Amino acid sequence: MNPRRIALTTLATLPLWLSACSQEEKSGAQPSDSRIETPQALDTLAREARGFHAGALMSAHTVYVLFDPQCPHCSHLWEASLPLHTRLKFVWVPVVLLGPKSLPQGAALLQAANPLEAMNAHEKSLLAGQGGTAASSSVPSELEAAIKTNTSLLNRLGADSVPYTVARHAGSGQVVTHGGAMSTQALTAFLGLSQP
Repeated sequence: MNPRRIALTTLATLPLWLSACSQEEKSGAQPSDSRIETPQALDTLAREARGFHAGALMSAHTVYVLFDPQCPHCSHLWEASLPLHTRLKFVWVPVVLLGPKSLPQGAALLQAANPLEAMNAHEKSLLAGQGGTAASSSVPSELEAAIKTNTSLLNRLGADSVPYTVARHAGSGQVVTHGGAMSTQALTAFLGLSQP
């Protein structure tokens, strides 16, 4: 077979298997507590998760995204969500899966005066290969506990990768979940919304 054709075929399949960062990449994964079933996922996240809001804060349609600040796939989902910020409320919930920078960066995003601006700057830096926002390794215990709870929630949801999205489908009313990044068009379809 032509080497160029092999390379193009390989590149064409990349988004299928490189759309999420998995827990297998993390050493020392914590065992999960009791499993959260999909129908209860939204209520549980609303009660127990700590994240920051982006988008239409008064929207009745809330989308939770569990993400690791070091995950480039999460960065792509952040960018894909931006055109939907006028229609939906997103809650971005930091977790720790991918390394020592995840916790301090997650804490920095949670305590930022303007989390939306901080997240935009962080994701641009991460996608540019600059490692994301510089953050102090000294994390307040309250934020560390919140992010550990978020990570436990991810495990209890049965997720094995980030980003992990939880929402209510606008058409069916069912709670839906998705592991991995999506384009704006795919995210819109996943949520059961009309195309913008």
